[in-house]
Amino acid sequence: MKKQFLLVAMTALFACKQPQQAAPASGEATADSIKTGGNRLISVDGKYKVWTKKVGNGKIKVLLLHGGPGFSHDYMECFDDFLPKEGMEIYYYDQLGCGNSDAPSDTSLWNTKRYVEEVEQVRKGLGLEDFYIVGHSWGTLLAMEYLDKYQSHVKGVVFSNMTASIGDYIDYSATLKRKLFTARDRAIYDSLDRRKAYTTPKYTELLMDNLYTKVICRLPMDQWPEPLTRAFKKANQTIYVQMQGVDEFHVTGNLKDWDFWSRLPGIKVPALVLGGVYDEMNPESMKKEGRLLPNSRTYLCPEGSHMAMYDDQQRYFSTLTTFLKEVDEGKFKADAK
Repeated sequence: MKKQFLLVAMTALFACKQPQQAAPASGEATADSIKTGGNRLISVDGKYKVWTKKVGNGKIKVLLLHGGPGFSHDYMECFDDFLPKEGMEIYYYDQLGCGNSDAPSDTSLWNTKRYVEEVEQVRKGLGLEDFYIVGHSWGTLLAMEYLDKYQSHVKGVVFSNMTASIGDYIDYSATLKRKLFTARDRAIYDSLDRRKAYTTPKYTELLMDNLYTKVICRLPMDQWPEPLTRAFKKANQTIYVQMQGVDEFHVTGNLKDWDFWSRLPGIKVPALVLGGVYDEMNPESMKKEGRLLPNSRTYLCPEGSHMAMYDDQQRYFSTLTTFLKEVDEGKFKADAK
């Protein structure tokens, strides 16, 4: 009972507006001077907090937009091993509802338009200008929409492992299912699909064996990197289902009609389209993406899938860091169109 009373009292204390404090004496700690390991909470929409973490120090500042929707930054922690040592400053950020950020129950929040405004609030909160964005999967979709409105703040962008059309993604998913399933597994899968038995162990097993280890991350499941499995475990299923659907291959959410092809030419900043030959996204669509972007370069990791940052790691990060350096040094040359 005493613990419960204490918790209520502390909650009330932090909820109240604090009186203005006198300036601290020289040498005293302030909120801005206390070291937090790079962790920082940013206010969004006037009432929520999203988590960010700065790693490294450098002139090149990179904001990472994770995939999902509904996943967290965790699987992108491999960036720690490649960008900071090149003198780059990276900012992890868990989108609202994800990972370490607030997770409100208001489902009206889970839409692309609001997330775009959230990214802008995060940019302002972090004080970023002339910075770089690396979007992965859904994070690329979000980056495209963000640049469509707020491009003037961005110096360069990496569109990683994403097509510019959900319709194209749906079509290619059907192709992958025909191509990768054995006849026997396809028959079982189709039967489960007709019954919408998406939560059964057999359905999950079929996805993992026939698709996830071939086009998501080309490693046996028991060898998937810990940050990747952690991100899957922490995923916000409410957001994922509302925006995407029940899984990677059933897109029924509010993203299903999204198409950005006609707006790609409007993105003028240097762009890198980065994907994998074995990606769940159509490699030909990513090439098309590169052709429509007026100032871009395209690279498909020859051994990479959707998680080329893991299954073709050296090529992925070599290409990414080279792009960022060349743009920052004014040496970037786009592919011939």
